[in-house]
Amino acid sequence: MIGKEEVMKTRILGRTGIQVSEIGMGCEGLEGKSTEESQRLVDCAMQEGIAFFDVYTSNPTVRRNLGGALSRYPREQFVIQGHLCTAWKNGQYCRTRQMEEVKESFEALLTDMGLDFVDVGMIHYVDDQNDYEQVMNGPVLQYAQQLREQGTIGCIGISTHNPDIAFLAVESGFIDVIMLSINPAYDMVPASEDVNILFEQETFDRVYQGIDPKRDRLYQTCHNTGVALTVMKAFAGGLLLDERQTPFGCAMTPVQCISYCLDRPAVASVLGGMASVEEIRASAAYCTASAAEKDYSPILANAPKRSFDGHCMYCGHCAPCAAGIDIAAVNKYLDLAEAQGAVPETVQNHYDLLAHHASECIRCGSCMRNCPFGTDVIQKMKQAASLFGK
Repeated sequence: MIGKEEVMKTRILGRTGIQVSEIGMGCEGLEGKSTEESQRLVDCAMQEGIAFFDVYTSNPTVRRNLGGALSRYPREQFVIQGHLCTAWKNGQYCRTRQMEEVKESFEALLTDMGLDFVDVGMIHYVDDQNDYEQVMNGPVLQYAQQLREQGTIGCIGISTHNPDIAFLAVESGFIDVIMLSINPAYDMVPASEDVNILFEQETFDRVYQGIDPKRDRLYQTCHNTGVALTVMKAFAGGLLLDERQTPFGCAMTPVQCISYCLDRPAVASVLGGMASVEEIRASAAYCTASAAEKDYSPILANAPKRSFDGHCMYCGHCAPCAAGIDIAAVNKYLDLAEAQGAVPETVQNHYDLLAHHASECIRCGSCMRNCPFGTDVIQKMKQAASLFGK
């Protein structure tokens, strides 16, 4: 019998070469849990193949419980994304840029969890430009680089809710992984330094025209530069799962939300703050879900006051193609190349490896009849054939 951990697929974390499970686990769900409860949740996650853990919290109890639960597994079986710049003061978590606190807290993370190293050293919660410049032009980045040189962290990441900051991080060349809020509701919202707007109902009470172009371009740029994206807030804090709150008029399932995120270019893993065995299994259900269960396109296409018309969402509804073309993949590679202004070698290589190419399109129009978003697939196949040479 195939174990569930064998059903879970893995992806490479961008240019780092680190392999992570497509679904990961945040530490929020371990808050307030006993040692025994924490162990039960971690065991359930590992049994489901969830082996990528994000540890932003500075709560020593949560760290010790998580570390103790993971200590019963070989270190090579799990990946840790540990955060720099969090501290524990007066029994509460806080963000800090004070280097004494930064160092003390990170060293405590290793001690609390019983680790010699973390795979991703994530600079925590950078949402405005002044903070970004302080972090990247000061001792925080220097400390992260020192840890990487020592082998205490495998690579450097940064977490943000702001696509503008994510763009700066990509352009810096210093950042290998970006932890970003991604879901179909947030994707419609322009960049902002105010993270609070992402949790306000009125933010979504207006007409949108699909994915914000800056966010779309960010995903493509990350893919082209080898910067991996790890996802937080995939369910928009539960907003997308509640038909009374969702901006789409119909609740999505956890599987649909995860599917949407994993379809975005550069996304390696979706990390959820799972607080129960039921929540873990609801996310892990993605691995065995049918194409129909993963399909988020009807919800987005029929959403009131929201239009994704003409924009390929890579949802795969265009299949099957009479010529056997993987239309969603061709469109993704076309968008990646157009975002770059040229055809990157890696994108050309991926396109060349496709079993069938855009030039084989017979223009039957079946894909366009199937597309929920009204994408002019035939025209996009023409563009791809011209751009990629076949």
